[in-house]
Amino acid sequence: MVTLGAAGTLVAVTIMIRGYALSGLAVDRGAIRSWLTGDGLYAYHEPGTLLGSAISPPGAFALTPLALLPLPVGGWVLALAGLAALTLAMVALVGPIARRHGRPAYPIVVVVVLLALATEPVRAALGLGRWDLVLFGLVVADLIALRRSAWARSRELWWPRRATSAPRGPLGRVWATGSWAGVGIGLATALAVSPGLFILYLALTRRWRAALTALGTAATLAAAALLVAPSETAAWFGEVLWRLDRTGGVERIGNQSLAGVLARLYNSATTPLLLWASFALLLVAVGFIRARAAHREGDEITAFTLVGVTGAVVGPVTLPNELIWVLPGVLLMVAAGVRERWAAVRPRPGLGGRYPGLGWFVAAGAGYLLFLFAPMWTSGDVLVRNAYAIALIVMVNALPWSSGAAPAFPIDRWTDKRRSLRT
Repeated sequence: MVTLGAAGTLVAVTIMIRGYALSGLAVDRGAIRSWLTGDGLYAYHEPGTLLGSAISPPGAFALTPLALLPLPVGGWVLALAGLAALTLAMVALVGPIARRHGRPAYPIVVVVVLLALATEPVRAALGLGRWDLVLFGLVVADLIALRRSAWARSRELWWPRRATSAPRGPLGRVWATGSWAGVGIGLATALAVSPGLFILYLALTRRWRAALTALGTAATLAAAALLVAPSETAAWFGEVLWRLDRTGGVERIGNQSLAGVLARLYNSATTPLLLWASFALLLVAVGFIRARAAHREGDEITAFTLVGVTGAVVGPVTLPNELIWVLPGVLLMVAAGVRERWAAVRPRPGLGGRYPGLGWFVAAGAGYLLFLFAPMWTSGDVLVRNAYAIALIVMVNALPWSSGAAPAFPIDRWTDKRRSLRT
């Protein structure tokens, strides 16, 4: 099964690269090559257009080795890195859900990865030569670290003697304690701005060490870029970061953020700023309140997914390749349906009572089909043109979580056991 899946994946990636022609990587590659020849990183424009690269200076440094390779080779290197990040992320996300329901994780991971490959966000990320899957993997790495840290502190609470026997070697201690938490989010924030919302989430949930680590990592990379390339860094923070139309108009169909929806509704090349800011702040408040509630209930996977989806919908420009966080969102809806089905002891009146979990299964199926077929490219209907943005807003407001599914805070099981014995 794994061999067939790997072979099918390579064929699918080949088709994606040919279909999208690595056009995103080509622009960044041209900008980096222009920079290396002394013409400036942001002076480059795509031939025949006024569009240029909006890559950050740390991102330009990271992509420089790929820019020196032929475009197809660089695209494949980035695609393989993205596939590895997607697979490892799904192992981390699917594992707790599968174990909670007594199922082996790896067969489910293979199926989930293959299904994810067919969706528009993954197709676009791989075919365009974007690193959104790598950024997704970096953020999920911090999710793993937070859970490892919580497990280590829980072990100290209910098994104090074991805490004194730390794993051998620095790498063993780092893995066991999850002390790298924040590094992945910091790297992702330095490469792209939107993961910075996860730093705010860490501060909101009072994981100060992880938040400061993420902030320090991003600041260190920015300072290093300022020392090595001061003019490009100054141009990035002073102009490029604030130019929303550098890679295309805000009103284009591909922009499935709230700003893009408002620009299309007003038939304008720009979004109404005050209206966008008001609705964006409201969505941020809802998303973070629900993410904090999911964290308190012990479901860190849902909490991270809510932050990722919120960041996608409130960003000024969100292209389909940046919507990777909808994948765990669909997965969580399937898990909610399975949970309701298993929890049903006696049927209740109505359709939901006869078929427990059916509503979540239908929602997950509809969401997957939506991101599979990408209907906004084929229809002029206003709802269809904004279908992805509408789906993101629905997820922010309705994504379910499960109590104790994937906690990232210490649990004193020995104390809980003694309390249960007393009662």
